[in-house]
Amino acid sequence: MGLSNNIIAILNFIALLCSIPIIASGIWLASKPDSECIRLVRWPVIILGVLILLVSLAGFVGAYWNHQCLLAAYLFSMATLIVLLLALLVFSFVVTHNDGEYDVPGRGYKEYRLAGFSDWLRHYVGDDGHWVRIRACLSQSDVCGKLARDDAYFTADQFFRTDLSPIQARALFWSNLRIRPLVGGAACLAFGISGCCKPPTVCGYSYVNPTVWVSPANVAADPDCYAWSNDQTQLCYGCSSCKAGTIGNLRGEWRKANIVLIIAAVALIWVYIIGCSALKNAQTEELFRRYKQGFA
Repeated sequence: MGLSNNIIAILNFIALLCSIPIIASGIWLASKPDSECIRLVRWPVIILGVLILLVSLAGFVGAYWNHQCLLAAYLFSMATLIVLLLALLVFSFVVTHNDGEYDVPGRGYKEYRLAGFSDWLRHYVGDDGHWVRIRACLSQSDVCGKLARDDAYFTADQFFRTDLSPIQARALFWSNLRIRPLVGGAACLAFGISGCCKPPTVCGYSYVNPTVWVSPANVAADPDCYAWSNDQTQLCYGCSSCKAGTIGNLRGEWRKANIVLIIAAVALIWVYIIGCSALKNAQTEELFRRYKQGFA
């Protein structure tokens, strides 16, 4: 095996390693509680990562045994997969660019407006057919039930001062409030409290516990005020704020995964460019070897 083929084999091994964080990102997205309900990004990232792994393995075998047809197939397939990965990144950035999150005066947590998110996400999650299934899944997941059981002893002041952002939920509850971590997980809590487990702040409901609110002062302020129910199977699952909170949590997870995918995409592009150059050198070496043999 010539020097150029050695380089190609090493580069394909690096590309194989690059597929691991892509697969891990897909598994991480699929493992999130809301992904179980939305089923939007459960498989595309994983499948793309597995395909990159298999193509890289084929390229490694082709370089190691100097199989030119396999190397040519590798180059074409890898170029296609890189384009698909870039297309996935562009798509995810476009649909997650808009943010419906807004601050609530006097509250440590944020709330969400459905109109603040991209049209595509609003249509996908808010579509009647999709939302019926998502709503049923959220209700059955007992996200709000866990919150009510674990934190029913919260005072109103503690609840209002708590930062329930997706990133800080678990850490803040544990370190600042000195209580046990939430059973449901930070991701569940983030979209649950912000949209599905409590009424919008503007309604003026009085706090009893995280999932029981009474005596609204301004029910005309938002249609969701009428949709709220203390029935633990209903709560605000029918609210627009629940849809918005679910989208907000999904958006946050996508943007985190995108960081890993961008790094992997840049690495794969460099590996591909260097691999093309090395393959060209390998072909030149082969032609030169045959030329020398012809005059031997």
